[in-house]
Amino acid sequence: MNFLGLWARGMTSRPGRRAMDSIAITAPTDAGRSGAGSVQYQLRQYAESTLGKSSLHEAVLLPEGESLDEWVACHIVDFYNHINMLFMSISHHCTDETCPKMCAGESYSYLWRDGVNYREPTNLPANVYVKLLMKWVDSQLDDTRLFPVDLGHPFPSNFRAEVASQILRRMLRVYAHLYWHHYPQICQVGLATMLNTSFTHFTLFVTKYKMVSDAELQVVKDVIKILA
Repeated sequence: MNFLGLWARGMTSRPGRRAMDSIAITAPTDAGRSGAGSVQYQLRQYAESTLGKSSLHEAVLLPEGESLDEWVACHIVDFYNHINMLFMSISHHCTDETCPKMCAGESYSYLWRDGVNYREPTNLPANVYVKLLMKWVDSQLDDTRLFPVDLGHPFPSNFRAEVASQILRRMLRVYAHLYWHHYPQICQVGLATMLNTSFTHFTLFVTKYKMVSDAELQVVKDVIKILA
């Protein structure tokens, strides 16, 4: 049973990032971008204080005088960490046998292509797809040409329209898979509130800054409506 079925029955500064492996989630590895006193750290503190005090609608608003590119980068790392934790919590339920393809219900299937090891769109088990996706995101975050570390180094001109947008569109697929195929397991490990809060934050952010199209959000439109 997916999220919608359970709901119908009444259930309810840039941070460091955590690397995914098959056993556990490791400690944050992005200290260079998030040390105390850095712009990334200050943005992170601002975002956390806003989340704790008021609505998620306010939490996505760009702090006055700050870079929108840096704000987007900060949120990408946050969503990366959330997805890592959420997926790892149910990864033993997402196997080649239980989820032989990356999908969200019967109407949406996703093929993997990275232009290097997978030059053509390839059907993969969901767990393999997610692990490749998160490794790909990690490599993007490590590329200082895309995510500059030092002050004064600008983000590329296509950062929001292409780099960040592609990362966020792919992250959406993991949220969708979790809701459609693993929501009962998420509830069992006590992370339903985290998933719902993280996903609501994600959808508010990507719609506010037009990072993901309405067409791509259709896969989770009912979830968005319920959580609104």
